[in-house]
Amino acid sequence: QVLLVESGGGLVQVGGSLRLSCTGSGTSFKGYNMGWYRQTPGKEREFVAARSWNNVHTSYADAVKDRFIISRDDDKNAVYLQMNNLQSEDTGVYYCNKDTRLAGTPNQNFWGQGTQVTVSS
Repeated sequence: QVLLVESGGGLVQVGGSLRLSCTGSGTSFKGYNMGWYRQTPGKEREFVAARSWNNVHTSYADAVKDRFIISRDDDKNAVYLQMNNLQSEDTGVYYCNKDTRLAGTPNQNFWGQGTQVTVSS
């Protein structure tokens, strides 16, 4: 059974930081682009960040550029999202995705259950 498990979400004040983690079981991240997406109530899931399979290229949504950093550790089969200077509009459920396109198109077959991030003012 393929499982992607996100963790690290929580409640943080505006300007604070969180680090999200995503680990995989029953599947390897090695050789695949990995990405993060988020969703708020009433809105479609949107692209946040992606890192290429060879750990060379990254892409970010304009809304998070210069504040968020995506990284990966294939030895640990994990991908991370360091989120700094969080704003209220960053509130949402964050999902990792395996085999995403760097342009921000997810592979619909590989989602985790998500982790809630709430930014309070």
